[in-house]
Amino acid sequence: MTSPKLTRHVVDMRARPSFLHPFFGADPSSPEFETVRWVNRRLGSRDIDHFARSPDLPSFLKEIEQASIDVAIMVGRSTPQVRISNDALSELSQLSAGRLLGVGSVDPQALPGDEAVREVRRCLDSLQLIGINVDPGFYGRPIAHDDETLFPIYATCEMENAPVFLMSGPTTPDLRHNDPLAVDRVARAFPNLPLICCHAFYPQIDAMLGVAFRHENVFVSPDMYLFAPGGERYAEAANGFLSDQLLFGSSYPFRSIEQSIADLAGLRLQDEIAEKVAWRNAVRVLGLDMT
Repeated sequence: MTSPKLTRHVVDMRARPSFLHPFFGADPSSPEFETVRWVNRRLGSRDIDHFARSPDLPSFLKEIEQASIDVAIMVGRSTPQVRISNDALSELSQLSAGRLLGVGSVDPQALPGDEAVREVRRCLDSLQLIGINVDPGFYGRPIAHDDETLFPIYATCEMENAPVFLMSGPTTPDLRHNDPLAVDRVARAFPNLPLICCHAFYPQIDAMLGVAFRHENVFVSPDMYLFAPGGERYAEAANGFLSDQLLFGSSYPFRSIEQSIADLAGLRLQDEIAEKVAWRNAVRVLGLDMT
């Protein structure tokens, strides 16, 4: 049975099908499968094996429909440990009839020089992906989000009017690279570039909110950490200055979509603000056609 919608629409800003990669739980016999279960347990999932029920595209599309998700955003990864094909994301998006949208990922250390910019343009033009993800703290040589080797990627996305998704959070191998203050420099250098802070640099909540206060082109997407200890402070900020900058995401398969939507309702946001967080802000930053 389809879950009743708590808001008119819901856009899940971070939902990756488990079958994309062992990192997401594609192989039940792999160590990564147990890691996905561990993360679900750490983040309070009531069903830590939920992701195993959608091993292919039809079952995943059925799952997001049952959860009343209008559009799910598949954020790619490109690091030495996890390489998600940008072509595969594009193909899944096309096969989903618009229910899944892909965000390409570029590793400038694997694609040196102009190759990274060429891949950005290929993702946005040929593959019709909606943005670009970077994982600075997870590269072979970990770097900060304001490292100048990333600036050509940022500049290209700004010219293409496409958002950049910034990977962050407490799983960053060296937590010194989980620093939202680095985003301040990027936001000042590229004021017309939407910067979507995936995992919202949790647990650096105060610094993240400070950067978002200074820059309206910084979007805060705590996804699964919205429901972690202290995460309610992101929602509290949405009752004020952050109302147009907070985004909802489940971070599936690391947390259940349905549970995340139910927990969003439990935050008791004002109706107008709940609509913004659930979908209106995402529609604006991604340029989606949804009314």
